Amino acid sequence: MKKSLLLICLFSIIAVSSSYAQKYALIDMEYILKNIPTVEQANKELEEVSKQWQAEIDAQTTEVEAMYKKYQKDFDSLKGEEKTKRENEIVEKENQINKLSNSYFGPEGELLKRREAFMKPIQDDIYEAVKSISNSVGYQMVIDRASATSIIFASPSIDISDQVLDLLGY
Repeated sequence: MKKSLLLICLFSIIAVSSSYAQKYALIDMEYILKNIPTVEQANKELEEVSKQWQAEIDAQTTEVEAMYKKYQKDFDSLKGEEKTKRENEIVEKENQINKLSNSYFGPEGELLKRREAFMKPIQDDIYEAVKSISNSVGYQMVIDRASATSIIFASPSIDISDQVLDLLGY
């Protein structure tokens, strides 16, 4: 009798604890973004703008190099004030190029701002789709396998990337 009561209690505890088991799912953000056509289009546009800006910087760099070569060629014939003036012009032009490069490509540059402005609405839509799926199915946690470097293996059955794409209409 005690054994049966003990077994019943044990099974009850196991049943209750298994009902509290957490459900996990994975998404692959890289896969999702590759399957959204507007992301590829935006990346192409950003690449074109980036090339234009780089060409502008390269042209100015070529100009500075020409100024420096002319300065070196004329060095012996230049007087003190003229040398200083030319050196200052070269340094000023180099500073302008560095400032321009930073304004385009720096950590707070225009390219990053444009990328963020484009990606934020898409990321918000993805987040809302993941949240909706998680709430309807009961997932406690959804992990991005593209950014989770510590995941060695995950069953494809818990990957909801295609469900997210379906919910977004892609």
